[in-house]
Amino acid sequence: MVNQYLKRATKTPETETGAARQITATMLAAIEAGGEAEVRRYARDLDHWDGPIIMTADAIAERIATVNPTTRADIDQAVANVRRFAEAQRKSVHDFSLELRPGLTAGQKMVPCNVAGCYVPTGRYAHIASAYMSIATAKAAGVKAVIACSAPFHGEPVHPCVLYAMQAAGADIVMTLGGVQAIAAMAYGLFTGQPADIVVGPGNKFVAEAKRMLFGKVGIDVFAGPSEIAIIADDTADVEIVAADLVGQAEHGHESPAWLFTTSRPLAEAILTRVPALIETLPPTARDAAGAAWRDYGEVVLCATREEMAALSDRYASEHLEIHCQDVEWWQKTLSNYGSLFLGEEATVAYGDKASGPNHILPTKFAARYSAGLSVHKFLKPLTWQRMDRSASVAVGEVTARISRLEGMEAHARTADCRIRKYAPTLTPDLGAPVTN
Repeated sequence: MVNQYLKRATKTPETETGAARQITATMLAAIEAGGEAEVRRYARDLDHWDGPIIMTADAIAERIATVNPTTRADIDQAVANVRRFAEAQRKSVHDFSLELRPGLTAGQKMVPCNVAGCYVPTGRYAHIASAYMSIATAKAAGVKAVIACSAPFHGEPVHPCVLYAMQAAGADIVMTLGGVQAIAAMAYGLFTGQPADIVVGPGNKFVAEAKRMLFGKVGIDVFAGPSEIAIIADDTADVEIVAADLVGQAEHGHESPAWLFTTSRPLAEAILTRVPALIETLPPTARDAAGAAWRDYGEVVLCATREEMAALSDRYASEHLEIHCQDVEWWQKTLSNYGSLFLGEEATVAYGDKASGPNHILPTKFAARYSAGLSVHKFLKPLTWQRMDRSASVAVGEVTARISRLEGMEAHARTADCRIRKYAPTLTPDLGAPVTN
């Protein structure tokens, strides 16, 4: 059976990116030329913010004093889960050395980046969880300086709950900046004098484009776009839960895809009815976002077998992937392309988005085919080293000289020749025919 689309998306992840790329490129060029003054201009024109960019310790303390104890406790618990998971990731990679041959020792040293820029979006929603997802993970990796940015909120500095999350996670510097100007400021080291080695965090299509365009000048976490969810479900799935989870992620924004892959026609047809009904019950902001996302990007695909569902899912490489099927162990073993996997109806994407522990900053737009989400590994550099005695230098030098000359690289070969002459003056090995042209 060919997969049957009961609902197909009318737009693709690339549909809305053209204009965003042009606007972002113009902004980045202006900021690179104009520096801090240009950033302040964009902050004033786009976010109506003309106050201090860097928040002082006193300003932070005053702002977070408004956060109630229950909210603080919730954020603290979520930070603890994310930090504990990130610390376990850090322990999973380690320094090592080994003797490759007598006298030749090589190794790896895990070294964290010095400066990380962490962006926390505050547009349609105040993304409190994005603060600790990025900052706590960077700190668990051992990053020395973490600079956090978020847009002003209702004419004031950073949203107080976002700010509390930033502080609880360990941010060293906080800037009231949003959008492209925030990404550029962190990349260029504006206001702080500390250019970021890596810039991470989710954001709208302009933020995503800024990160993409600056990649190379700085590292980034993932090539990210609007949030995505795919759900794989069989005839044991609960219609209400599946529908709620699709709507829950469509709420992110107008361009957030929500996909259902199922072997159950009754489930598929029920979802086509239930999702629009649930969207209609949402408050206005969420209803507007989820309604557009489901209309333009939602899909329902009927498959014949679980193998077909698995193959389809791996082609889509969804950011978030939920399994509402029997035998979740089979799915865990079989699937290979996803940002984060949620096994069984008990585990929903919203838990991962907010508090359960694994990171919610994940690859989108098919990038899960070749990359993973944010983790301590993104902030770590596995640097290699090697050391050898003179005997090993001579032995490796012979091979190096011959291969270099076969490649036509005479200067490379001569770096081996001079060592062999010094360390083994009586040796006359075959070092290959010298390169003559």
